[in-house]
Amino acid sequence: MSAGAVRIPARARLRVPVVEGIALAVVVLVVLTAVLGPVVAPYDPYAVNLSQAMLPPSAEHWFGTDANGRDVLSRVLYGARITLPATLIVIAASTVIGVLVGTVAALGGKVVDEVLMRITDIGLSLPAIILALGLSAALGPGLTSAVIALSLTWWPGYARLVRSLVREVKDAEYVDAARVLGVPQGRLVLRHILPNALNTLYVQTTVDVGAVMLVISGLSFIGVGAQVPSAEWGAMIAGEANNLTTAWWAVALPGLALLLTALAFNLVGDWLRVRTDPTIRQEAR
Repeated sequence: MSAGAVRIPARARLRVPVVEGIALAVVVLVVLTAVLGPVVAPYDPYAVNLSQAMLPPSAEHWFGTDANGRDVLSRVLYGARITLPATLIVIAASTVIGVLVGTVAALGGKVVDEVLMRITDIGLSLPAIILALGLSAALGPGLTSAVIALSLTWWPGYARLVRSLVREVKDAEYVDAARVLGVPQGRLVLRHILPNALNTLYVQTTVDVGAVMLVISGLSFIGVGAQVPSAEWGAMIAGEANNLTTAWWAVALPGLALLLTALAFNLVGDWLRVRTDPTIRQEAR
C-alpha cells in the first residue's frame, strides 16, 4: 500500500459497501419508478371503486386498497413521480439562489457581504418548515405553492456554504495566476472558482433531498401542499389518517415509501461526504 493511501478497517470494508449499495439501489429504484410509475402501476391510481374499499393486502392488491377502493400500490408508484420531481425542483432552485447569493457575498466586498449574510442569517434563524408553511398558506394550498415556498426558504444554508467555499478557493495560487494572466472576472468565477468550490455543495444537496422530501410531504399532510386525492405520498397519508385502525396499510405503506426514500438519499449523501472529504477519510485510518 502506498504511503498516501487511506487504510479502512476490515469491518468497515465489509459493512459500508453493503449499506451504500442497498441505499443506491433504492435511489435508482425510486427514480425509475418516478419515470415509469404510470406504466408499471397495475391499476389507475385515481379510479374509485367503493365495492373494493379498504381491502387488505392480497395477491390482487399487493398493498391493499384505500377507503375509496383505489389500489394503494398504484398510488404509491404514481406518487413517486409527484414527490421526487417536486423535491428536485426545490433543491435545484435553492441551489441556484444559494450559489448566486454566496458567490456575490464572497466576491462583492465587505458591505455587500455584510448585507447578504445578515439576510442569510435571518433565514437560517427560523425553521425552514415554519417559513414554508407561512408562505404556502399565503400563496394558497397546492403543491406548486409548497414548492415555491420551500425554494424561497431553503437557500440560506447553501448561500452560507458557497460563501465559505468561494472565499477559500478565490485565494488559491491557480486563481492568482489566472488573474495575473488577465482572465476576465466573469470567466475567472465561472471557469476557475465555482467548479472547484462546489464539490462539497453537490454532496450537501444529495443529503438534503431526503429532508426536503419529508418537508414537502409534511406540508401536504397538514393541508397546504398537494391536496387530497392527489397521489403525493404526504397527501395519501393525510387522506387515510382517519382510517389508520381499520386500513393501516393505506397509511403505513405510503409512509414506508417516504421513509425508505428519504433514508436512502441520506445514506448515499453521507457516503459521498466520506468519499470526498479528506478530513473524514483521514479519521478512518
